[in-house]
Amino acid sequence: MRAALAPGVRLLRAVPRDSRYRGLTLVLTFLSYTSYHLSRKPISIVKSQLHLNCSALGTNPHNDSNSTTWCSWAPFDQDNYKELFGALDNAFLVAYAIGMFISGIFGERLPLRYYLSGGMLLSGIFTALFGFGYFLNIHVLWYYIIVQVCNGLAQTTGWPSVVACVGNWFGKGKRGLIMGIWNSHTSVGNILGSLIAGAWVSSEWGLSFIVPGIIIAAVGIVCFFFLVEHPEDVGCNPPLQHDASDEKDPEGVTSEDRSSTDPKEPAEELEAISFLGALRIPGVVEFSLCLLFAKLVSYTFLYWLPLYIVNVAHFGAKEAGDLSTLFDVGGILGGIFAGLISDYTGGRATTCCVMLVVAAPMLFLYNHVGQNGIGTSIAMLIVCGALVNGPYALITTAVSADLGTHESLKGNARALSTVTAIIDGTGSVGAALGPLLAGLISPTGWNNVFYMLIAADVLACLLLARVVVKEVRAWYGCMARKRGYVQRGVGC
Repeated sequence: MRAALAPGVRLLRAVPRDSRYRGLTLVLTFLSYTSYHLSRKPISIVKSQLHLNCSALGTNPHNDSNSTTWCSWAPFDQDNYKELFGALDNAFLVAYAIGMFISGIFGERLPLRYYLSGGMLLSGIFTALFGFGYFLNIHVLWYYIIVQVCNGLAQTTGWPSVVACVGNWFGKGKRGLIMGIWNSHTSVGNILGSLIAGAWVSSEWGLSFIVPGIIIAAVGIVCFFFLVEHPEDVGCNPPLQHDASDEKDPEGVTSEDRSSTDPKEPAEELEAISFLGALRIPGVVEFSLCLLFAKLVSYTFLYWLPLYIVNVAHFGAKEAGDLSTLFDVGGILGGIFAGLISDYTGGRATTCCVMLVVAAPMLFLYNHVGQNGIGTSIAMLIVCGALVNGPYALITTAVSADLGTHESLKGNARALSTVTAIIDGTGSVGAALGPLLAGLISPTGWNNVFYMLIAADVLACLLLARVVVKEVRAWYGCMARKRGYVQRGVGC
């Protein structure tokens, strides 16, 4: 007697084919970029271990070493250790920012599956090499700088590839909410990276890098075997990339029109868009510059928050790393909230602007009252994380996908990686500047670092002013048409 189908198989068969592949794409790209951020986080956790207050550990066992820095890891045992940490951050972030502009161009012209998987393997190697510096007893600054530069270049393969894949599978309708939930990979990666790095930071900090390196390489191999780039590759229907109001009337579509959009038939291959052509898409420049300042704030927290908590709240390295994950928990909530609101209102820029306006005073409050108690610190970290990372998440996901499939492209799908790379590459310039400025300013006091972050938030908001005005005018125009047409029964 033949057994009935397993319950899991019956469940899979009940799910439509398109939905199965969309789910697979979401899961694989989510895991991919989770591992990217997981491998970036250890440096912020390990910083406090590379330079310690050795006088609290007892007498110096080495007569030829400085009595207050004998337990620190050379070359970070010097008085200028903050500047050296800033140099490490900048080596990665400048390489990432420069490489990102080139990465999108390659992403449009190479198979995304190969490009993404190869980049993840390389990133795993370079992340692990940083950790090998501990076991090989390497104390040369240039070794760590070179590894950071190479890792920054390797990691540019990630974002254009995963956004292009998700944009290929999901249309504009619910893109903000779907990508808001999906973009939680950034915060999940940061949280996991903090916890994994924290497990070894006080014992063998080299493993804080080697283990994440192994994880990202392993996920890259999984993506190589299972990632599907385009719906047409497996006979699925491509998504609707524009609002229904921008499309043809479905009742007026002829059988010839439908047959021309059959996913099983090969579509006409269009040329990949040029760099200047992508810049001409309405909104690309404004959102790119806004992201520069939004990412400046986000990455300053990413790289300096654990050290700030150690210095100001006087927690240990592991406790500070664990507490800093609450900022990323807020980032998850902020990304989902921003996507949901922008889908409902249709105002991506307005949603970003409102959150940025509220974020500025919240940063001021966190700096002044955020360390008054553990409860206050937890609440403020979650709120600040939501307001800072919400706009950043929305711009790098739904906004990038919207602009990469903009109606002005006339159906050319080979623009998504380039547009995504331009927006995220410009943002990465801010990501490089933020930790650098924090390293330079922090010796003058943490208050000045927060004033810099508040100023960046205000500038990010101002740069979106033109797009916000355009969205507000569109809303008023829509409401006016509704009022004018209501007697004739015609909607907006």
